[in-house]
Amino acid sequence: MPENITHCPLCKHENSQLFDQRQFRGQPVQNRLCANCGLVFQSPRMTAAELDEFYAHEYRQVYQGEEGPTEKDLFVQNGRADSLLDFLAVHEIEPTRYLDIGASSGILMLRFMAHFNCTALGVEPGEAYRVYAEKNGLTMYADVADLDEKNFDLISMAHVLEHIPDPVVYLANLRGDVLTPSGVILIEVPNLYAHDSFEIAHMTSFSAHSLRETLAQAGYEVIALKKHGQPRSKLLPLYLTVLATPHPNPSPTGRGTKGEGKKGARGERNVRFKRRIGMLWRRILTKFLPKQTWIPVK
Repeated sequence: MPENITHCPLCKHENSQLFDQRQFRGQPVQNRLCANCGLVFQSPRMTAAELDEFYAHEYRQVYQGEEGPTEKDLFVQNGRADSLLDFLAVHEIEPTRYLDIGASSGILMLRFMAHFNCTALGVEPGEAYRVYAEKNGLTMYADVADLDEKNFDLISMAHVLEHIPDPVVYLANLRGDVLTPSGVILIEVPNLYAHDSFEIAHMTSFSAHSLRETLAQAGYEVIALKKHGQPRSKLLPLYLTVLATPHPNPSPTGRGTKGEGKKGARGERNVRFKRRIGMLWRRILTKFLPKQTWIPVK
């Protein structure tokens, strides 16, 4: 039974407005806009138990028609791995212990392990993908809670955070329990102002502003944030890639810092307008410059 979200996942404000409603592959999807901070989030949505079952057995079937990796999916994952590796290289990140959450087929893990000569573990709830990665020699877990080892100096979450029901709490728990104090977290999510975004599995649709605020509320400092389209577009900023590190003096909850009290998320204005302009620009580029706008999936 779907649950209605009565409080914003970012600022916990109670007031929200309908932002978008549509059908996604035969299933109704409704997103709301927080009247206080401007976060866009899905409500009603699957319960936590329903989400666990969905990702374990149904997610890949709904999205790509089969449980195991497809050629298209592997092609996109390879391109994404190239893009993320280039992003880390610019910022001179050299991890020794690496955790990939939402590791999928393990392509990103293998690429990072080869480049950085680091040890790596992966978390992937989908059984077929987890087995596929294990056959390539990777150590995989179904959930972060199952990890035997912690203290990682790099955690990646590529197209994962938008699937998390409470992203602030999830990130704060990683900061407190899994990531080293001097470590970094690498996150990539769809960009609300260029990506379709509104899918049955997307609990939150992030803008650059709301992504920064989510990290701040979870006790992180942003090192760098990039808008880009790789590996799908040369012109559209479909994705947001961010690198962040734990705040040196976070509060126990991750919200605010010790001695400063609990700080609320800074609000974002004109979210509806920015979404309309972004999607209009996408349609214009697609119509007049289709080959430059979209990179073919082989």
